Amino acid sequence: MTNSRTNMAEGGSGTLSPQAGQNGTAGLVARRRLLLGPNVPTFYQSPIHIVRGKGVWLWDNDGRRYLDCYNNVPHVGHCHPRVVEAISMQCATLNTHTRYLHSGILEYLESVLPTFDDQLGCGLLTCSGSEANDVALRMAQSFTGHSGFIATDSTYHGNTALVSQLDRRGGPVGGLEAHVVRVPCPVGESTRYKKTVSRESRSFAASVAVAVSQLEERRQGCAALILCPFFANEGFPTLPKGFLDQTVEIVQAAGGVVICDEVQPGFGRLGSHFWGHERIGIVPDIVTLGKPMGNGHPVAGVIARPDVLGAFRQDYKYFNTFAGNPVAVAAAQATLDCIREDGLIENARTVGSHARRKLQELAEIWDCLGVVRGSGMYFGVEVCDSDGLPAGRMAGRIVNAMRDLGVLIGTAGRYGSILKIRPPLPISVAEIDILAETLHRALKGTK
Repeated sequence: MTNSRTNMAEGGSGTLSPQAGQNGTAGLVARRRLLLGPNVPTFYQSPIHIVRGKGVWLWDNDGRRYLDCYNNVPHVGHCHPRVVEAISMQCATLNTHTRYLHSGILEYLESVLPTFDDQLGCGLLTCSGSEANDVALRMAQSFTGHSGFIATDSTYHGNTALVSQLDRRGGPVGGLEAHVVRVPCPVGESTRYKKTVSRESRSFAASVAVAVSQLEERRQGCAALILCPFFANEGFPTLPKGFLDQTVEIVQAAGGVVICDEVQPGFGRLGSHFWGHERIGIVPDIVTLGKPMGNGHPVAGVIARPDVLGAFRQDYKYFNTFAGNPVAVAAAQATLDCIREDGLIENARTVGSHARRKLQELAEIWDCLGVVRGSGMYFGVEVCDSDGLPAGRMAGRIVNAMRDLGVLIGTAGRYGSILKIRPPLPISVAEIDILAETLHRALKGTK
């Protein structure tokens, strides 16, 4: 009898080719298609089979080393020994859920809450950023009594059914529901358009005001504006402190709350502040955490005003089996301790400044590089065509050329035209110099 799975994996051939091998690149891609289904995303035109990581470096199955300038999950470095030890020790002692009393989750919240404004006095843990944002949106609905959400048109906040309504990568099947309105994201300064930032701040606030009116006309009301305060997926435009002040006033006047998704800019990545919302100068009502929180171990969370979280607890009686388990909070606590004790925020500030200077030097050499942007250990540069317009395809070629030369970066922005660079926080000046030299070589090869 023909194995339909094998046929599907190999386009009907019935077997894996001997050349591919079960664990070679082609073999792994075929097995992924067979076992995980079609269209499972991978990075780069030639996917990498990563087998080991340490600090800011990764190794593939052939022993080749890559400088990791993209992954923001291993926040304090791949396989940090302190985090590994904390996970191992707790796993060998106890792992259960939060319907039993355990001090670990409380100690973690007591450690992390002082990094927030005093208004944000409590929290709950989840397993992923998607879950955290799902909870935050439901929390907003419970507290406000409204159902409508506002997000930017170039954002990403996760993949639950509720959160995926906000996704910039094409709407869900059936289109957007009536309770979601997207607004144009800020652009900031670009090579072609020299925007007046104060004017763009007013424009963004005005678009949010229009969205509020649309939600009220639909009898949804404004429950929340959800955004990344660094506008990371939007291409992290350089925006000053105070840019969102008028926007926040409009949302709160409409009875809504502001949710800041700190999954990408949080935990000191920006170098100047512990959280992205501090950098832009607002105090949100709800903050969501994720990716770097456990340095790769699945743990995420929601921090909120007590009255907002209380309304959610009353309406939903929320419980999540794996959220806040002792092993997850051990990973989170060790990661937080490393950020503080290893001086990683200061490293993000100083080494990030050096990185932007190196990018600026390259932008003065290469016409295809435009405005350098970013903060701390989240930085990048525009890729433009000869007319100064976004050049997403060329950015993609540069990213793949960098991969071939042993440095991993990505892209961001509405057109995928911003080179996105966000290394683990411990990266050094010497390693940034490797990044810059490799980018120079990649640009020579993609002219």
